[in-house]
Formats: sequence, structure tokens, C-alpha cells
Amino acid sequence: MAIQRTFSIIKPDATKRNLTGAIVAKFEAAGLRVVASKRIQMTLAQAETFYGVHSERPFFGELCEFMISEPIVVQVLEGEDAIAKNREVMGATNPADAAEGTIRKDFALSIGENSVHGSDAPETAAEEIAFFFSGLELVG
Repeated sequence: MAIQRTFSIIKPDATKRNLTGAIVAKFEAAGLRVVASKRIQMTLAQAETFYGVHSERPFFGELCEFMISEPIVVQVLEGEDAIAKNREVMGATNPADAAEGTIRKDFALSIGENSVHGSDAPETAAEEIAFFFSGLELVG
């Protein structure tokens, strides 16, 4: 296995409830290291661009509005097989299906307000990291 980087968002439902530290603690306990992090207020234009892959889906507008409703925390996580590890720690998209102890099981309010986002593949991770972070912000 190789050291990888992946992208993560702590979503508005979680930042609003002051869960940032608890969520980061779960990532760190799983062996992932935060190598870049910032709290931002996403604009509608950013949300529409970032989630553009879903633009034809019925939930697109609601998703974008949700993502700009409160600040979010965008971060880059690093570790052994980081993409798969992050997805394991997050749990299933539907919190009802998520394993015990995962972020979504412990903190998600619903399928839509599921507290976190994580990249699903190396190519996606690279694109998502570059969307929010410059090379100078990525420290080892």
C-alpha cells in the first residue's frame, strides 16, 4: 500500500453543530493526517462548479443551497490507502446503512445532511484538492 492524499469536506450540518474536532479526531484515530485545512464559506458559484457532475440530477439545487448555508471545512488527508480509509471512516452515504462508529452513523442527520464528503478515486481526489488548495497550502 502507498501513502495517498484525499480530499474531505466537513459539511454545514456538522460545522453548525461544532463537530469539526470530533470528526477530525476520527480521521486521526484511523491513521489519517490532516496536511491542509481551512474553514470557508462556499459561494453558490463554487458549489455549482464543484458539484457540476450532479447538475442534471433533481437534488442539485438543494445540494448547492445546503453547501452554502453555513461554513464548511475543506481538508486534505494523507495516509496509507487514504481514499479507501477515509471512505471507511465516513461510512455509508445513508446514515441508516452506515456501520457503528463511523462519522455518518454518529453525526449525520439524514442522507442529505450527512456531515462529510470524501473523494472516491485518485483522479477525483487530485481534482478536488486542486479546486480548494494551491500547492503552497499543501504541507507535508
